[in-house]
Order: sequence, then C-alpha cells, then structure tokens
Amino acid sequence: MNEDVKKYLQENRDAHLEQMKELLSIPSISSLSEHKEDVKKAAEWLAMALKEAGVENVKVMETKRHPVVYGDWLKAEGKPTVLIYGHYDVQPVDPIELWETPPFEPAIRDDKIYARGASDDKGQVFMHIKMIEAILKTKGELPVNVKFCIEGEEEIGSPNLDPFVDEHHDLLSADVLLVSDTSMLEKGKPSVCYGLRGLCGLQIDLKGAKGDLHSGIFGGAVQNSIHALVELLATMHNDKGQVTVEGFYDKVRPLTDEEMQTYEELSNDEKMKKQLGVKELFGEEGYSSIARTWGRPTLEINGIYGGFQGEGIKTVIPSEAHAKITCRLVPDQDPKEIADAIVKHIDKHLPPGVTVETTLFDQAKPFITPYDHPAIEAAGKALKEAYHVDPTYARMGGSVPIVETFNTKLGLPAVLMGFGLDEENFHAPNEHFHLENFDKGLMALVDFLFELEYAE
Repeated sequence: MNEDVKKYLQENRDAHLEQMKELLSIPSISSLSEHKEDVKKAAEWLAMALKEAGVENVKVMETKRHPVVYGDWLKAEGKPTVLIYGHYDVQPVDPIELWETPPFEPAIRDDKIYARGASDDKGQVFMHIKMIEAILKTKGELPVNVKFCIEGEEEIGSPNLDPFVDEHHDLLSADVLLVSDTSMLEKGKPSVCYGLRGLCGLQIDLKGAKGDLHSGIFGGAVQNSIHALVELLATMHNDKGQVTVEGFYDKVRPLTDEEMQTYEELSNDEKMKKQLGVKELFGEEGYSSIARTWGRPTLEINGIYGGFQGEGIKTVIPSEAHAKITCRLVPDQDPKEIADAIVKHIDKHLPPGVTVETTLFDQAKPFITPYDHPAIEAAGKALKEAYHVDPTYARMGGSVPIVETFNTKLGLPAVLMGFGLDEENFHAPNEHFHLENFDKGLMALVDFLFELEYAE
C-alpha cells in the first residue's frame, strides 16, 4: 500500500535526517528563561517546515509564554479531520557531563540519532510533517483533512494550552486526535495506546513544637513530627497493596475480562524484576503487574523529609515533617474528589500533638478511548502493515494531561501512536531515537491516514 509514498521517503531519507538534525540543534528548553528566543526559533522552524510540506494557513500563535504552531490542509471534502498534536519544547540537559556527544549537536550512531528531543518529542513531530509532505508530493492531496497544533510548553505542564484551546475552539475542531508522544511496548512491538491514567498530587506539612527540641530534655514529653508523619502515612495502605483512603475505589471502572487476560499475558515479572534490580514485585492483590500499572489506581509517597539531614547524629526532636504524594487515577475517578478524600483521611487519622497543612498540586483526569473505536482500529491496521506483527492495544501508566484537555474541550477520541522506546533516555543524558522506528513509523503514520479515510 502506498508504494509511491514509501519510495519518496526512502529516496529522501538522508535529506530528511539532515533537516531533523537542524530542528534538534535548536535548544528549545521551555523551562529556562534564557532559552526563550530558542523556543521561538524552533516554532518558526516548524512553521517553515509545515509550509514547505504543503500545509496551509500556517501561523505561529502567541500565548502568555511560548507560542503554538498551527497549520491545516482542509480540502478532503466529506472526509474526517485529524488534529495532530505534538510539542517542540524539550527538557534541560543536566548533567551535561554525562552526554557522550553534545545534546544539541545531533549525532547518528548504531542507527540511532542522539540529541535532546530526538525521541521526546521533536523527532516524532518531525515525522508527522514528513508524513504530510510525502503524501502531498506523490499524490497531490491528502486522504483526510488535517490540522496541526504543536505547542512549546508541554515540558512545563502546558500552562497555556487550556486557555488556547478555549480561545480557538472552532479553529481546532476535528474528529480525532493523533499524538505520537508515547512508547512502543519494546523494539519491534508497536502498540496503540487507548488509555492514560490521571494524576492527583499533594503535599503534607506537619508542625509540632515551635522549633526543633533537644531529645534528651524533651524526648518522651512531646510528639515527634516525623513519628506522626510515618504513622499517618502508614494508614493509607494495607498489607495487600490496597489504598485504604475511604472512597478511593468507589468510581474505579473495572477492567474487562479481555483486558485482564491480555494484561496477564503481557506481564513478565521475571523480566521486570531483572530490569528494576529487585527480588520481588509488590502491588495490589489480585492483579498482574501490567494490570496494576496500566489499569489500576495508586497512591505513592514520592518523598519524605524533615529533621536533621547532615553527616553524623544530631539529637533533636524535629519540629516539622513533610511528605509529597501523587496518585495515578483510572476511569472514572475524579482528581478533585480523590484529593478531597485524602484530605479527609488525613484529618481523621492525624496523630495528636501536631497540626497539618495540605497543599494540592497537579491534577489531570484519566482518559480512555474504546479500543474498538474505528480510529483505534485504523491505527492498528497501519502498524501491522508497517511492522508485520499484530500491535498491542495498551494503556499507559503515566499521564498526558493534554489528551484529556482535547477530549473534554473538543470531544476528540485520541489515537496515541508513539514510536519511542522506554530505553531511549528521554529526560536523561544521551537521549536518542531508533531510526528503524523513524522509517517504519513514517509509513505507519501514512497508512493510518489512508485507513482513517474509510473507517466507520
């Protein structure tokens, strides 16, 4: 299928990789103010690339911080419209000394391209643009309508994306969302992600005496804030790996029998133990490891701190103790309701002798598209055509809040068809992207648009 497009991509592969190197050379680090102009430069580079590919109505649209790049091609009358989302900003590069080659001097080694953003997400955004270019250059038209929304703030939590979507609701309206910012199961095993867990984050601050106390003089007479904190945190789980916060599971959508069986088959506990360097796994009783990470909610203590942290011993009773917690949520849990339930649990189980202040942080709703949705099935067919194996229909344990944004505000089902691998060091030194997935992923994306043309 689409042999002319495949030939075009093969003949222009070297030129395309050189162009991708140009994009990867721009240090578009959204979190660092000194790179503000670099972020803008990356946006302008993408706008130029979209125009050269044949995309129309291309514009760099300002937000309160970093711009959004928009473009469209809307000449497929009566056909579906695909909104293609990606991000061109990247993470900081620290620690720089661990990079084998400079992070913004792209290098190809062992059929992998090394650079910050190669996998997350510039490389995959670039593939979307080349997909459109290849079809338009060979066929003169697209099988479906497309719109691009490429933002520059994903790595800092997309603070301006919700307002942007609200302001440009009609401009971004579509029938399906396409995102390539997720991972394959492993090398040679593509997957279509149809579900993401949501997120609820908070911090607990306990306060006892007005200052740290001498443990010899006051020990045994007052509450130790760290003792109180660990006692409180211990009430949030039982020995079966279950969360004991009242109401936590009330709205959890059960996994289907088919999902339970699939996740059981995909779980490889021995491989995971070896990968993680642990002797045994632990989690919610009655579920496989994949079911726990993809389809069940969690409450994790991410950090505890307080008291003396230096070398040696300091005999104090700490005045303060702190904990950071995040919950991964599944359909149909609501982050606000979960936060409220945890706050109530804290108040109910607070040990004597301390006061508590709870601060809420990031929240994102869980997301799921039925995996028998026509767009999901179209993605599966396209991946099988490119990789010659049946793809896995998977959920992800992580959260991609923008997907829920597009679903809630625009009513879009999402196809999460990513080509990265978990081993590619995104967010870490020596980030890279396998060029095998650059080649096969491009054809899968092309075929997806043609499959979507007739999906019902």
